[in-house]
Amino acid sequence: MITRHLAVSVAGLLAGGSVLLAQPALASPPVQGGPADKRPVAEGYGGAVSTVDLDASESALGVLRRGGNAMDAAVAAAATLGVTEPYSAGLAGGGFMVYYDARHKKVHTIDGRETAPQAMTATSLEGIPFDDAVTSGLSAGVPGSVAQWELALRRFGTLSLGQALKPAIKVASEGFTVDQTFYDQTAANAARFKDFTSTAKLYLPGGAPPPVGSTFRNPELADTYRRLGRDGGDWLYGGRLGSEIVATVKKPPLTPGSTRNARPGLMELSDLEAYRAIERQPTKSTYLGMDVYGMAPPSSGGSTVGEALNILEALPQVGMHEYLEASRLSFADRNKYVGDIPGVPLKELLSDGFAKERACLIGERAMPNPAPAGEPDGGYGPCQPASPAQEKPTQPEGPETTHMVVTDRWGNVVAYNITIESTGGNGIVVPGRGFLLNNELTDFTFGPAPGDPNLPAPGKRPRSSMAPTIVLNHGKPVLALGSPGGSTIITTVLQILVNRWELGMSLPDALAAPRATQRNTAQTQAEQGFIDRYGPELTSKGHSFALNPEIGAATAIEFLRNGRLQAVAEPTRRGGGSALVVSERR
Repeated sequence: MITRHLAVSVAGLLAGGSVLLAQPALASPPVQGGPADKRPVAEGYGGAVSTVDLDASESALGVLRRGGNAMDAAVAAAATLGVTEPYSAGLAGGGFMVYYDARHKKVHTIDGRETAPQAMTATSLEGIPFDDAVTSGLSAGVPGSVAQWELALRRFGTLSLGQALKPAIKVASEGFTVDQTFYDQTAANAARFKDFTSTAKLYLPGGAPPPVGSTFRNPELADTYRRLGRDGGDWLYGGRLGSEIVATVKKPPLTPGSTRNARPGLMELSDLEAYRAIERQPTKSTYLGMDVYGMAPPSSGGSTVGEALNILEALPQVGMHEYLEASRLSFADRNKYVGDIPGVPLKELLSDGFAKERACLIGERAMPNPAPAGEPDGGYGPCQPASPAQEKPTQPEGPETTHMVVTDRWGNVVAYNITIESTGGNGIVVPGRGFLLNNELTDFTFGPAPGDPNLPAPGKRPRSSMAPTIVLNHGKPVLALGSPGGSTIITTVLQILVNRWELGMSLPDALAAPRATQRNTAQTQAEQGFIDRYGPELTSKGHSFALNPEIGAATAIEFLRNGRLQAVAEPTRRGGGSALVVSERR
């Protein structure tokens, strides 16, 4: 635990550019079980990138070294992840970008979240078992990634879409080395992959997952990217590729003899024609004198991380107990108020008055479960004891997704979450095109749930937990970070910030530290290392724990003194990540 006075002093000095904490050696060890040059920490100058995958990081780095900017590099890396991390990302998915424009010292966000077809209603998912809904055409949302890439490049990039796709085309054509993570994810999905002819053909060659160490090629995806680069997004949003996606959604290509009930979807070509990526105002909160920017609805990431930080800042001291309780309260408010609906009370959810009213509920012991939502109405008074709300079942969110951070020689920064939702999306490859469809519509509340802000509706975007985050001090970047992990994304980002600036860890230590996630549930899910380190003390305060073997797979960049950059990825989670810099020396 660290006192608020010391935390503010440390954070203020760090944000001002003085590195007070010990930093790891530049030559960090390679990821265990990964390629010798896949390293989780890199320091240097001229630009940096951190992703979960070496090929994607190298794609981004190549763009930066050839004079491209951070947005060009981010799109190149995202397309490459569609090749090497196809169960987490892809052109039929969606995502959220937070972008810092160094020239104008302004933060922008781009919403590329998938949408529900016009034929979807509040009851379309009712009564369907969650796992059945995932593996179906019904779960596929109208994809947003390609529209997002085009908008991002047009507004902030220097490359055309075709140029940005070239590194991914090369990887898809020449292949990449299958690692243990890719093998394990394929094996875990084999039972449903084999039920679709196109998916089995691509990911189960010879009827089994590709072995570790083999080279995996995806020539169909390479051809798809080439055509997309030549014809642009119109080929998807109303053209031939869009027609093929709709046909696959409406009639999933089941393997003869399969008994799977792969429900047909509701998507029409007109839904693709109507899709638009959207520039939105970012969320903003002030934390220890720094400005924290994130994604507004339909993501709940920015508002929930921001509210929890505001609650923590209102407390006299912060440790793991306070972190868990602030997360519990902010999730209660998220669940009641945040969705793709008019009138989300963002200003009040992120106000200091509301945070102080919520913070006064945090005592020496864990609150009764579940904590009730607050009233972000602008009228905040003395602390009132809270009675537990009626507990509602927690709906699963896909544990996958992927996150990257990129910065360039000019100081532009991208924090980008991209996803197809569950590991492997809905399990259905579009025949002949080499990519999986998303199952993003399972992020909606299935219902019946009157008044829930996240019920499905025509054209609506399902609530997300993705939380790409950029922190500024006096208008300049201090830190950019994010993570995959469904609703645990929010707590992962929050805990890294707490570790870094409340507990005084270096950024590599803050990412590597064991995690716990409290989302207004009776038990806190936690990694074994967290339970070992903090369990006895927190149990004495009324917390209880359930084991979650692995939470998140974060990536981050910290801006050090004199233009030096520190790129950081996970050392071991999800096989470890890849951090690279343009140059180790000026």
